[in-house]
Amino acid sequence: MDAVFQALADPTRRDMIARLMRGPASVSQLAQPLAMSLPAVMQHLQVLEGCGLVRSEKVGRVRTCHIEPGGLRMAEDWIGRQRTAWEQRLDRLSDHLSGPAHEPQHGSPEQGSTS
Repeated sequence: MDAVFQALADPTRRDMIARLMRGPASVSQLAQPLAMSLPAVMQHLQVLEGCGLVRSEKVGRVRTCHIEPGGLRMAEDWIGRQRTAWEQRLDRLSDHLSGPAHEPQHGSPEQGSTS
């Protein structure tokens, strides 16, 4: 999972993933909007393939890349578990802060009561 998050940390690789989410693309199609050499694009693709986010196949002279949903699903599941844990913690904090121990006391100086 570390390799997945490391791969996703790079904006170029995130752009490639976003493009591949729309459907398969050749390496040259992925490289077209990027301001980098084809060998640099290939290095980024090797990182994405190495961590299981992308797979590619070569037919003749054309290498076509496809998204590998399992790799993204693993990252999504981990993020979802973290989100759930934090939501539960925040709910408990909210319950604690809104509980009876934190309600203003009648006659307290904060309310300006004259007892």
